[in-house]
Amino acid sequence: MNGLLRVCVDALLAGRATPYTRAGSFSGIDKHACGGSVHIGELGLAGDEQGDPRVHGGPDKAVHHYAFEHYAAWQQDLGSLPLLQAPGAFGENISTRGLDEGNVCLGDRFALGGALLEVSQGRQPCWKLNDRFEVADMARRVQTTGRTGWYYRVLQAGSASAGDFLELKARPHPEWALRRLNALLFERVLDAAALEAALQLPLVTSWRTLVERRLQQCEVEDWSRRVDGPPVA
Repeated sequence: MNGLLRVCVDALLAGRATPYTRAGSFSGIDKHACGGSVHIGELGLAGDEQGDPRVHGGPDKAVHHYAFEHYAAWQQDLGSLPLLQAPGAFGENISTRGLDEGNVCLGDRFALGGALLEVSQGRQPCWKLNDRFEVADMARRVQTTGRTGWYYRVLQAGSASAGDFLELKARPHPEWALRRLNALLFERVLDAAALEAALQLPLVTSWRTLVERRLQQCEVEDWSRRVDGPPVA
């Protein structure tokens, strides 16, 4: 790709799943920087866990990447929260400067150390961000702004460290930046031509089902359960 995108990784982060804020909930959203070399396998970074494997983690959500540039925008929106002073606030595994939803495309393949990662989907934010930031509509804000971050699947396992470069190796869908896909899904689009075009992409099963349902039913799904979560005890 002629060095089209090559950025330094500022931090690799992992966290254990622990009891969370609402009754019966668990989360691994509290990530901390890893020291030294970290193995990246099919299910993500060594030592990283997810609290609810039904909706988090798995091969298509093995590694979460969040642009550190977004932190400045969140500070403008929310103030200088302690949570926003260092990477990890959004439960990300990779923190960089120079990549965001506008210049990363679905299906992009990146080399990182000995690993090969493929962009599998954008993040669909959930209610756990509300509680982490103590902002009742934080998940909706993340979704509305498009500052969602994205996930990788791991095509080749390997080890990497903070300070290694994340380098683009292949871009099969250059016309489908994540910002475009986010807009299609999150701005409640019902345009049949746009949705049909998205179905030509290698969408994960849940996103393909979502797009197909919109086309069939001509209505947008209800996100309240995901973004608002269960009742607070």
